[in-house]
Amino acid sequence: MCIALFLRCIFLLEEHSTKHRSVYELKIVEKNLQQDYIKVIPDTPDDLWHLYNIVYKGDEVYAYSSRAIKSDTATSRPKSGERVSAFMGVKVESVSWDKFLGKLRVHGLIIHAPDIIPTGAHHTLAIALNQQMTIVKKEWPKHLLDRLIRASEIEKPLLIISIDDEGFAIAETKQYGYETRVEQRIRLPGKKEADKRVEATKGYFKLALDSLYKLWSVNHNPIVIIGAGYVKNDFVNYLQDESKDLSKAVMDIKSVNNGGTAGIDEALRSGVLLKAVHQIRIVDETETMEEVMKRLGKGEGFVTYGLVPVMNAANMGAIEKLVVADTTLRDAEEDVRLKLEQLMLDVERRQAAITIISTEHEAGFKLLSLGGIAALLRFPIYSNHNA
Repeated sequence: MCIALFLRCIFLLEEHSTKHRSVYELKIVEKNLQQDYIKVIPDTPDDLWHLYNIVYKGDEVYAYSSRAIKSDTATSRPKSGERVSAFMGVKVESVSWDKFLGKLRVHGLIIHAPDIIPTGAHHTLAIALNQQMTIVKKEWPKHLLDRLIRASEIEKPLLIISIDDEGFAIAETKQYGYETRVEQRIRLPGKKEADKRVEATKGYFKLALDSLYKLWSVNHNPIVIIGAGYVKNDFVNYLQDESKDLSKAVMDIKSVNNGGTAGIDEALRSGVLLKAVHQIRIVDETETMEEVMKRLGKGEGFVTYGLVPVMNAANMGAIEKLVVADTTLRDAEEDVRLKLEQLMLDVERRQAAITIISTEHEAGFKLLSLGGIAALLRFPIYSNHNA
């Protein structure tokens, strides 16, 4: 296969120069849309998540991999069962993302490999962080190119500490949602035991500060403090007295009705984090889904959902913003995906916005309950489900 040989040559030339790279974002090594391939190096777990949503069934993916050799017909070849490393290409049948092990697993039929490895056999490429891979598509839709560009832009995660008098949680925002890094429950003495409560609160705040500092010291992330009641404000004051560095990193302080992870979920839903994380994708996705649900609740016809109603709205030029779940695109059969991508192209030509919602957080779950696709409308359309 000519393109496989061409990619192999370029890969070898660049392999040495990429081994010592230390840039903390998805690295687009080469983009050649005339040859329909893009070469990338994932640097963070977020990058693997983006690639998981970019590689589709039917694509070709090339990377170094290892495989056990079952034949020993020639003495110069490896013995049966011995694993060899080689540059290989597969025709993609399925993709999975293991966020705990930090691997992107691309399974398919081998279309390029050294002679000792049989083509046509099934194989899984396990793509790890800092490992170069090449993706070949028949066509690169605009929304996938946009996603790659966004992923290649450095975006420092946000640390959110949610604290009240029953415990605290510290989370780090991800482009696929957020990850709880620390969660601690506490039982403080009652208000009738004032002296004991003061001392216990100091110890509690020190534990929260030490946990926050340990996470913050790695990359000096911006911090948002949220919580219920006076405890949040007391912790802010404690932070100002005990750690000037952390205090300077605080971007915003907001009140919510809950502590812990429930407070973080509430803050995302209500939009109180918008000032601090307006560029964090999860907040935009959450805000978009809240608008969808609000319009559905009003029943005034300014929203629709489901593939057929949305396509009808697109044909009428009614779509203001198209909202699609990432799994709706990723897991669709090829004929459905082609319809979806044509739909996205049509709405872009009519100057409508498109938001791809991650199903790794609550906003994505809500969209899936509506069939994985919805549209905010410029003018009302009444169909069976919103009449």
